[in-house]
Amino acid sequence: MKILVVCLGNICRSPLAEGVLLHLVKEKKLPITIDSAGTSNYHTDEAPDARTVANAKKHKIDLSPLRARQFIVEDFDVFDKIYVMDKSNLQNVLKLARNQSDKQKVDLFLNISHPNQNMEVPDPYYGGETGFENVFQMIWKTSDALLQRYQ
Repeated sequence: MKILVVCLGNICRSPLAEGVLLHLVKEKKLPITIDSAGTSNYHTDEAPDARTVANAKKHKIDLSPLRARQFIVEDFDVFDKIYVMDKSNLQNVLKLARNQSDKQKVDLFLNISHPNQNMEVPDPYYGGETGFENVFQMIWKTSDALLQRYQ
């Protein structure tokens, strides 16, 4: 199983989800590949936002090796599932889909923990420190629920 998580710039939500999922995959010894990307190229090759890194570190999640990259069409060929953080990212990824098979791989991340509710992970970039912790808790809960499917 190969899973990609996607947000806008790949510096807050998706690298956090990647880090949490990598941590849980290692802890649970699951044969799952995890990566993240952004729909924009604003931050290509940059480290995750310092506030995201600091918040993850409080929970013993190390994001320091991660670097931002842009989502590309070939990601549909590499990944089995593509989870996006909000509806804007959903539209942007689906615009690149070449066929129905590509489209079926894509879903909102929170639909894992809140099925069919089409909820979004809010972007904490402008939300202050409590925003980062709230997003961490959402991502942790959803990541755990996702990986329970593969145990």
